[in-house]
Amino acid sequence: MRYPAFLPPNGTIGFVAPSFGCATEPYKSAFLNAQKKWKADGYRIQTGPNCYAEQGIGISNTPSACGEELQDYYCSRENDCLISCGGGELMCEVLDYVDFERIKEAAPKWYMGYSDNTNMTFLLATLCDTAAIYGPCAAAFGMEPWHPALNDAMDLLTGKKLELQGYDRWEKESLKNEENPLAPYQVTEPSVIRKFPDRTLDFSGRLLGGCMDCLVNLPGTGYDKVRDFAERYQEDGIIWFLEACDLNVMSIRRAMWQMEHAGWFSHCKGFLIGRPLCHGQEMMGMDQYRAVYEVIRKYDVPVLMDLDIGHIPPMMPLICGSIAHVHAEENHYSVKMERR
Repeated sequence: MRYPAFLPPNGTIGFVAPSFGCATEPYKSAFLNAQKKWKADGYRIQTGPNCYAEQGIGISNTPSACGEELQDYYCSRENDCLISCGGGELMCEVLDYVDFERIKEAAPKWYMGYSDNTNMTFLLATLCDTAAIYGPCAAAFGMEPWHPALNDAMDLLTGKKLELQGYDRWEKESLKNEENPLAPYQVTEPSVIRKFPDRTLDFSGRLLGGCMDCLVNLPGTGYDKVRDFAERYQEDGIIWFLEACDLNVMSIRRAMWQMEHAGWFSHCKGFLIGRPLCHGQEMMGMDQYRAVYEVIRKYDVPVLMDLDIGHIPPMMPLICGSIAHVHAEENHYSVKMERR
């Protein structure tokens, strides 16, 4: 596994928009404020040509334009890391215009984003043996003040912190809107994690995962090299981190079934499941816990659910491809990431 150098003091942060850009509110104002904050901390800024574009469908520009920006800025020596402007809907269509062999041959650099950016963070690991950060997109860093999760993301990006703790509360209703673009997370709900089995858990393995909405599209395509990845790292084993955006509980169940039957869960050592956006939903007796656990319980590995991963803030940033040491005790958990 290749690990990029951490973002140095006074380094250059590059921004790309292979999914949505920051062309509309509240994202534009938040992104501009984030740049001010980074510049005040001494960083230089490099924005790609699609960062403020809105010519695409479900993404910032045409798939070819987004693909060109993504690979050129990744392979460029003019920036030290890349942060995606945002998530979106159709980043999968960009993949046909990205030369992953060129990226594999380039010096590795950190790429950070989540949601639709699973199409990059996941494939950097499985196709290029290159670690990436599943974490906040650029506009989130414009909030005033930063939630500790944003500090954790920057500390991870700069190498100051590689062990993270779960957060005490999560956001049920956001205050952020067009009139209030810099609103911080409104964390009102106490975090309550679920453990299977329900006892103190310690386990280790190589982190792999992302947003199920995106992952479920990959099996059967030329971008699905997951079984090869799992075989390559079978001595470490895989810890899957998974979360869902638009999927309801039945769709989550179907996604889990699809990934299992694609052979993705071989050599699994455990599962870290984020709160889905449909948190609390029940359909015909199916809830978010049955949707996941009844598919994977046969593997007899630790499963943690309702974690701070994904679309319900705050989100714990994770290094996709790293070795993780997970500890969960009572209602607390930590993830220590190792670069090897």
